[in-house]
Amino acid sequence: MNKPYLALIALLAFSAYTLYTMLTADQSLLAFGAQLMARPDTAQVVIDLYLLAAMAGVWMYRDARAQGKSVGSVLPYLLLTAIFASVGPLLYLVINGFAPTPSRPATPE
Repeated sequence: MNKPYLALIALLAFSAYTLYTMLTADQSLLAFGAQLMARPDTAQVVIDLYLLAAMAGVWMYRDARAQGKSVGSVLPYLLLTAIFASVGPLLYLVINGFAPTPSRPATPE
């Protein structure tokens, strides 16, 4: 079984960097987002990022439903994705990748 060690490393590194930048920033996250959306060149990057985040959200929803999980089980990941973009999908990969997989019953031959 492949464990999501790379996703875990990326999650920890990116989360630590995000925490550091939020603690040392001169402006709020909302003010920074508004500043980015004020120019067409940076707005394009933000729009692109959130299109990818939306696609990751759809993937997480479909994956959870395919595993028989409720929609509510995906809501925390979707919320994190809406605020921090890549943190939600990375956390989803890590949590689900390290979770024990249910054993399948043996099929008679």
